[in-house]
Amino acid sequence: MPVGPVSLGFLASLIAGGMTALGAVPVLFGRSVSQRGNDALLGFAAGVMLSASFLSLIDPGFAAALDIFGTAMLAAGVAGMGVLLGVLFVAALNAWIPHEHFSQGRQGPAAVELARIWLFVLAITIHNLPEGLAVGVGYGGGDRAHGTALAVGIGLQNVPEGLAVALALFACGYRRRYAFLVSALTGLVEPVAGLAGAYAVSLSELLQPWALTFAAGAMLYVISHEIIPETHRHGYENQATVGLTVGLVVMMFLDLAFT
Repeated sequence: MPVGPVSLGFLASLIAGGMTALGAVPVLFGRSVSQRGNDALLGFAAGVMLSASFLSLIDPGFAAALDIFGTAMLAAGVAGMGVLLGVLFVAALNAWIPHEHFSQGRQGPAAVELARIWLFVLAITIHNLPEGLAVGVGYGGGDRAHGTALAVGIGLQNVPEGLAVALALFACGYRRRYAFLVSALTGLVEPVAGLAGAYAVSLSELLQPWALTFAAGAMLYVISHEIIPETHRHGYENQATVGLTVGLVVMMFLDLAFT
């Protein structure tokens, strides 16, 4: 029985989100990663997301807009507006939802009224929404090649993110199992976003270029606002840049090889 694009988008984003739990496993066995290694791994995640934003989302989004509108000028305008809307959406979430980053402290309204663990979970939720959305819209438009590349790439970059979350929680005094569980649960927002994105795109081909570029903009905001600043705080910019480059090349290879 063939699986539809919406179901594929949900399943793929569920698997990608589940890779967060895989990344958190070492914390259960007392394993740790140096700050140097952590920054390199997060740089890898940023590189994957950066490459995916352009090759797997903006490029097919522009192509879809070109098919609909017939002129490169209009298609480029739609792609640009979609990216801007994605950036503004995550920026609004960042401003309106109280949350906390271990490096940047508490942000958003009334942040001091919530326990620190929930503020951090909200921060990771804001972070993971664009990733799940990207996988969902990648499949929802019927392009399994780009959807598969996105799912593999996002899954790979979720591994170091899951480890970083678990280690940060453990360093703040939470027990190993609790740190693992919370890290694993933060990945569950991705299939929710993936299902929403796949369903939205499946409703009309007119939504496809908007959804693809919107997801790209959302990820670009996370890269610039969250990941890169974090990897450059501790003096390991070179290692973070190497990680970013490797992640970008890996995602570029996946995208080109699958298509």
